[in-house]
Amino acid sequence: MRRVPRGFVVTYGQVAAMVGAPRSARAVGGAMRHCPDDVPWHRVVNAQGRISRRRPEAGMLTQRIRLEQEGVALRRGRVRLDRYRWEG
Repeated sequence: MRRVPRGFVVTYGQVAAMVGAPRSARAVGGAMRHCPDDVPWHRVVNAQGRISRRRPEAGMLTQRIRLEQEGVALRRGRVRLDRYRWEG
């Protein structure tokens, strides 16, 4: 996650593939709930570009605010993956 540049996002499936478990997007979601605060967890969205709740103390609004502060625009609750997806 720390490699994802500001202003870009990745999907849970991308993260799963990056760690060698391409069919484990749900497991990535579970792991993201336990990320340290210095990990940019807000840069991970679901396969449709939507924000998914994953941290009990930081909700969907927090993620949206952080993404928008980095210049990632959301329209109708979605990130345009064709524009903001980081291919790493």
